[in-house]
Amino acid sequence: MSSGLHSRLRAATAQAHEALERDLDWEARTSTLEGYLGLLVLMRGFHAGFEPAIGRALDDETFFGPRRRLDRLDADLACLGLDPGTITTLPTITPIALASPAAAYGALYVLEGSTLGGQVIGRSIAERHGPEIAAACSYYRGHGRDTGRMWNAYRARLEALDGDEALEAGIATFDTLRLWLAEQPPLEFVQSSKSQQPGSGHAGR
Repeated sequence: MSSGLHSRLRAATAQAHEALERDLDWEARTSTLEGYLGLLVLMRGFHAGFEPAIGRALDDETFFGPRRRLDRLDADLACLGLDPGTITTLPTITPIALASPAAAYGALYVLEGSTLGGQVIGRSIAERHGPEIAAACSYYRGHGRDTGRMWNAYRARLEALDGDEALEAGIATFDTLRLWLAEQPPLEFVQSSKSQQPGSGHAGR
Protein backbone atom coordinates (compact mmCIF):
# COMPACT_ATOMS: atom_id res chain seq x y z
CA MET A 1 0.00 0.00 0.00
CA SER A 2 1.18 3.52 -0.77
CA SER A 3 2.84 5.24 2.15
CA GLY A 4 2.03 8.81 1.06
CA LEU A 5 -0.43 10.63 3.25
CA HIS A 6 -0.42 8.08 6.07
CA SER A 7 3.33 8.48 6.50
CA ARG A 8 3.04 12.25 6.32
CA LEU A 9 0.27 12.24 8.91
CA ARG A 10 2.18 9.91 11.20
CA ALA A 11 5.27 12.13 11.00
CA ALA A 12 3.31 15.36 11.37
CA THR A 13 1.48 14.12 14.48
CA ALA A 14 4.45 12.36 16.09
CA GLN A 15 5.13 15.07 18.68
CA ALA A 16 1.46 15.50 19.53
CA HIS A 17 1.06 11.71 19.77
CA GLU A 18 4.08 11.36 22.08
CA ALA A 19 2.80 14.17 24.30
CA LEU A 20 -0.60 12.49 24.47
CA GLU A 21 0.89 9.12 25.42
CA ARG A 22 3.02 10.78 28.09
CA ASP A 23 0.17 12.76 29.58
CA LEU A 24 -2.31 9.90 29.33
CA ASP A 25 -0.16 7.62 31.54
CA TRP A 26 -2.82 4.95 31.18
CA GLU A 27 -1.15 2.44 33.49
CA ALA A 28 -1.33 4.87 36.40
CA ARG A 29 -4.84 6.03 35.49
CA THR A 30 -6.22 2.50 35.35
CA SER A 31 -4.45 1.20 38.46
CA THR A 32 -7.73 1.65 40.36
CA LEU A 33 -11.32 1.20 39.24
CA GLU A 34 -12.01 4.81 40.17
CA GLY A 35 -9.19 5.91 37.90
CA TYR A 36 -10.45 3.71 35.08
CA LEU A 37 -13.95 5.13 35.48
CA GLY A 38 -12.53 8.65 35.32
CA LEU A 39 -10.67 7.81 32.12
CA LEU A 40 -13.83 6.41 30.52
CA VAL A 41 -15.71 9.56 31.51
CA LEU A 42 -13.14 11.67 29.67
CA MET A 43 -13.02 9.39 26.62
CA ARG A 44 -16.80 9.44 26.47
CA GLY A 45 -16.74 13.24 26.39
CA PHE A 46 -14.19 13.16 23.57
CA HIS A 47 -16.19 10.73 21.42
CA ALA A 48 -19.48 12.48 22.19
CA GLY A 49 -18.02 15.65 20.71
CA PHE A 50 -15.97 14.32 17.80
CA GLU A 51 -18.11 11.46 16.47
CA PRO A 52 -21.04 13.69 15.42
CA ALA A 53 -18.63 16.26 13.91
CA ILE A 54 -16.78 13.59 11.92
CA GLY A 55 -20.03 11.98 10.83
CA ARG A 56 -21.39 15.25 9.48
CA ALA A 57 -18.19 16.13 7.62
CA LEU A 58 -17.74 12.65 6.10
CA ASP A 59 -21.41 12.22 5.21
CA ASP A 60 -20.76 8.49 4.71
CA GLU A 61 -22.48 6.52 7.45
CA THR A 62 -21.86 3.20 5.73
CA PHE A 63 -18.14 3.74 6.28
CA PHE A 64 -18.21 5.65 9.56
CA GLY A 65 -21.11 3.99 11.37
CA PRO A 66 -19.20 0.80 12.33
CA ARG A 67 -16.38 3.01 13.62
CA ARG A 68 -18.51 4.82 16.17
CA ARG A 69 -17.70 3.74 19.72
CA LEU A 70 -19.72 6.11 21.88
CA ASP A 71 -22.29 3.40 22.56
CA ARG A 72 -19.51 1.12 23.85
CA LEU A 73 -18.33 3.80 26.24
CA ASP A 74 -21.88 4.21 27.51
CA ALA A 75 -22.15 0.45 28.01
CA ASP A 76 -18.83 0.32 29.89
CA LEU A 77 -19.85 3.20 32.15
CA ALA A 78 -23.14 1.45 32.86
CA CYS A 79 -21.21 -1.70 33.81
CA LEU A 80 -19.26 0.40 36.30
CA GLY A 81 -22.41 1.68 37.95
CA LEU A 82 -23.41 4.89 36.19
CA ASP A 83 -27.11 5.17 35.36
CA PRO A 84 -28.19 6.27 31.87
CA GLY A 85 -29.39 9.66 33.08
CA THR A 86 -26.02 10.42 34.61
CA ILE A 87 -24.16 9.24 31.51
CA THR A 88 -26.07 11.64 29.24
CA THR A 89 -25.14 14.60 31.46
CA LEU A 90 -21.39 13.92 31.42
CA PRO A 91 -19.31 16.78 29.98
CA THR A 92 -18.65 16.77 26.23
CA ILE A 93 -15.66 18.24 24.44
CA THR A 94 -16.06 21.00 21.85
CA PRO A 95 -14.53 19.47 18.71
CA ILE A 96 -12.35 21.31 16.23
CA ALA A 97 -14.06 22.62 13.10
CA LEU A 98 -14.10 20.00 10.34
CA ALA A 99 -14.89 21.83 7.13
CA SER A 100 -14.32 18.99 4.67
CA PRO A 101 -14.14 15.20 4.39
CA ALA A 102 -10.33 15.48 4.29
CA ALA A 103 -10.33 17.22 7.67
CA ALA A 104 -12.69 14.57 9.02
CA TYR A 105 -10.35 11.81 7.90
CA GLY A 106 -7.51 13.60 9.68
CA ALA A 107 -9.49 13.69 12.92
CA LEU A 108 -10.53 10.07 12.42
CA TYR A 109 -6.83 9.13 12.35
CA VAL A 110 -6.79 9.73 16.10
CA LEU A 111 -9.95 7.73 16.82
CA GLU A 112 -9.11 4.81 14.55
CA GLY A 113 -5.47 4.69 15.63
CA SER A 114 -6.62 4.28 19.24
CA THR A 115 -8.23 0.95 18.36
CA LEU A 116 -4.79 -0.59 17.74
CA GLY A 117 -3.10 0.08 21.09
CA GLY A 118 -6.38 0.12 22.97
CA GLN A 119 -6.64 -3.65 22.95
CA VAL A 120 -3.47 -3.82 25.06
CA ILE A 121 -5.05 -1.43 27.55
CA GLY A 122 -8.24 -3.50 27.70
CA ARG A 123 -6.38 -6.73 28.40
CA SER A 124 -4.30 -5.04 31.09
CA ILE A 125 -7.38 -3.67 32.85
CA ALA A 126 -9.13 -7.05 32.82
CA GLU A 127 -6.01 -8.79 34.14
CA ARG A 128 -5.50 -6.19 36.86
CA HIS A 129 -9.06 -5.93 38.15
CA GLY A 130 -10.47 -9.36 37.46
CA PRO A 131 -12.73 -11.04 34.92
CA GLU A 132 -15.85 -9.27 36.20
CA ILE A 133 -14.42 -6.01 34.83
CA ALA A 134 -13.84 -7.46 31.36
CA ALA A 135 -17.45 -6.60 30.53
CA ALA A 136 -16.55 -2.93 31.10
CA CYS A 137 -13.74 -2.99 28.53
CA SER A 138 -15.73 -3.05 25.29
CA TYR A 139 -14.41 0.38 24.25
CA TYR A 140 -10.82 -0.77 24.53
CA ARG A 141 -11.48 -3.92 22.55
CA GLY A 142 -11.80 -1.65 19.51
CA HIS A 143 -13.24 -3.50 16.54
CA GLY A 144 -12.14 -6.89 17.85
CA ARG A 145 -10.98 -9.25 15.14
CA ASP A 146 -11.94 -6.68 12.51
CA THR A 147 -9.55 -4.04 13.88
CA GLY A 148 -6.76 -4.70 11.38
CA ARG A 149 -9.11 -4.91 8.42
CA MET A 150 -10.89 -1.71 9.36
CA TRP A 151 -7.62 0.13 9.93
CA ASN A 152 -6.41 -0.89 6.47
CA ALA A 153 -9.71 0.24 4.94
CA TYR A 154 -9.32 3.59 6.67
CA ARG A 155 -5.75 3.92 5.41
CA ALA A 156 -6.86 3.22 1.86
CA ARG A 157 -9.32 6.13 2.11
CA LEU A 158 -6.62 8.32 3.61
CA GLU A 159 -4.14 7.66 0.83
CA ALA A 160 -6.64 8.86 -1.75
CA LEU A 161 -6.73 12.37 -0.24
CA ASP A 162 -4.86 15.57 -0.96
CA GLY A 163 -3.63 15.94 2.54
CA ASP A 164 -2.99 19.42 4.01
CA GLU A 165 -6.42 19.61 5.67
CA ALA A 166 -6.06 16.07 6.98
CA LEU A 167 -2.64 16.85 8.42
CA GLU A 168 -3.85 19.98 10.18
CA ALA A 169 -6.93 18.25 11.57
CA GLY A 170 -4.94 15.25 12.81
CA ILE A 171 -2.52 17.44 14.73
CA ALA A 172 -5.30 19.60 16.15
CA THR A 173 -7.31 16.55 17.25
CA PHE A 174 -4.34 15.05 19.09
CA ASP A 175 -3.72 18.37 20.84
CA THR A 176 -7.40 18.78 21.72
CA LEU A 177 -7.56 15.27 23.19
CA ARG A 178 -4.38 15.81 25.18
CA LEU A 179 -5.76 18.99 26.76
CA TRP A 180 -9.09 17.28 27.44
CA LEU A 181 -7.40 14.37 29.22
CA ALA A 182 -5.50 16.82 31.41
CA GLU A 183 -8.84 17.76 32.97
CA GLN A 184 -10.12 15.91 36.01
CA PRO A 185 -13.46 14.09 35.63
CA PRO A 186 -16.28 15.49 37.78
CA LEU A 187 -15.82 13.90 41.18
CA GLU A 188 -19.54 13.57 41.83
CA PHE A 189 -19.86 11.11 38.93
CA VAL A 190 -16.94 9.02 40.12
CA GLN A 191 -17.94 9.04 43.77
CA SER A 192 -21.62 8.32 43.15
CA SER A 193 -20.78 5.17 41.25
CA LYS A 194 -17.89 3.95 43.37
CA SER A 195 -19.98 1.89 45.76
CA GLN A 196 -21.84 0.32 42.82
CA GLN A 197 -18.81 -0.80 40.81
CA PRO A 198 -18.66 -4.56 40.26
CA GLY A 199 -15.86 -6.04 42.28
CA SER A 200 -15.17 -2.71 44.00
CA GLY A 201 -14.10 -4.53 47.11
CA HIS A 202 -11.26 -6.10 45.13
CA ALA A 203 -9.89 -2.95 43.52
CA GLY A 204 -6.15 -2.67 43.81
CA ARG A 205 -5.44 -6.39 43.90
